[in-house]
This record gives sequence, structure tokens and C-alpha cells, in this order.
Amino acid sequence: MNDPTPIQRWAVRIEYDGHDFVGWQRQKTGLSVQQVLEEGASRLASGRTVDSITAGRTDAGVHATGQVAHLDFPAALRLSKSVVRDALNFHMKPHPVVVLDACPVDLSWNARFSAVRRAYRYRILNRRSRPALDDGRVWLVKRPLDADAMGRAARYLLGRHDFTSFRASACQAKSPLRTLDRLDVSRLGEDIIIVAEARSFLHHQVRNMVGTLKLVGEGSWSPERVGDALAACDRRAAGPTSPPDGLYLTAVGYDPDPFAT
Repeated sequence: MNDPTPIQRWAVRIEYDGHDFVGWQRQKTGLSVQQVLEEGASRLASGRTVDSITAGRTDAGVHATGQVAHLDFPAALRLSKSVVRDALNFHMKPHPVVVLDACPVDLSWNARFSAVRRAYRYRILNRRSRPALDDGRVWLVKRPLDADAMGRAARYLLGRHDFTSFRASACQAKSPLRTLDRLDVSRLGEDIIIVAEARSFLHHQVRNMVGTLKLVGEGSWSPERVGDALAACDRRAAGPTSPPDGLYLTAVGYDPDPFAT
């Protein structure tokens, strides 16, 4: 909030299709997910400004099935879980953004800094034909991919490392050190599914890892080369950045979980 009015803080779990947004964060031009959420919250608050903080500032074109944000409403507003969820969903129409769950939290709780885990899922559609139903929601790779080789390569990235080779040049994080807890690769029919979990990620880290693993899957790289790229601590040593279309923020973990009550 922009004034000293007493506030009440609510956590919301959000799902959105990021295809037509400039990303989560407000920009000078273009529509952002944050703008849609805050404008919907302002309508619920009778026109008062409602600010938000999110767990993950997703890029343009990136989707979410489990994004989390917190909203600061005036304390005098009579709210409940169902009122926050249903009213926001009504006011955010027709945009592809919905609130799945809502719960009150303490003012010391922060959607970003209280998070202890973030999970992403990347979907590669591995076939010759373009997607008719999932356009903008997958990365179409026409060359056959070896998911087992990609999985072996992924193991080189697990653990705590300097991920300079996999961070964007514009990344603002103070340190390139991150601990990657999970990086699984599996095939489900025509889909290659990559699941990544960590407390936090560098800018473009998941997309850069996926772009690198794709080189292994198509046979251009050996799995061992991924370990060499990591050790190089040089963005030029790793593969290209995969497109945003196939990336989904699927979960944000907290201890304790405010949504469990």
C-alpha cells in the first residue's frame, strides 16, 4: 500500500497462460500478469491501490500452474478465502489468469522471501507436426530426442554449483551459486518432460539448461560435455536458451505451508 492505512495480507496461488503477457512484472508497455492481478484486487477493494509481491517473476511467454503472490488489502475490508478467490477471478476476466486458492497470512510473511522451494516443468513436443492445440505452450523439436541421454546429462548439474554458464547475461543475482535439488527428464509419448526444483533459480537458468540438454538429446553433444560446460563458468560454453513457450512454474514451497490450513 502507498499510505499508512492498516492492511491485511493475503496469499494467493495463481494459474495463468503467459503467451500474451509481457511477463509477470509490470512494464512500460504491454500487459503483465501483475497488472491484471493488482487491477482485479483494486476492484475488490473499491478502487484502492493493492500492491503485490510474487514468488517468481516469470518472463514473457512463461506460464504458471502454481505461482504464488501476496496482496495487501485494507484491514477494514471483510474478506474470506472464497471471497478473495471468487472476486478476483470475476474481476480478472477475460484474461487467462485465475486464483486457485487464497489464505490470510501474517504481515511478516512474504511470497518471495518466505519461499523455500520452487519447481518448474518444461515441455518439449518431440514430433514432426506442429501443435494444433498447444501452440504457444510447448517447444516443438522435430528431430528425435534421446530422453535417457538427456537424463544422464542432467545429473551433472545436480547439487550446489556456480551456474554462470547457465545464467542470463542480464541476471541481477549477486551470486551465481545455486543448489539444484532435482532435474529429471522423462518421455511421455511425444512429450519430453523436464522437471527442475531448487530453492531459487538464476534468470533463464532453467531455459538455458533445457536448451543445453536438447543438444544432448539430438546427439550434437555427449552427456559429459554438459559437465564441462558447467565447469567452464562461461555462458558461451553452454547451449542456447530454449523458448519460453514450454516453461511452467508449477509450485512454490513454504514451511509451514500457508495453504495447508
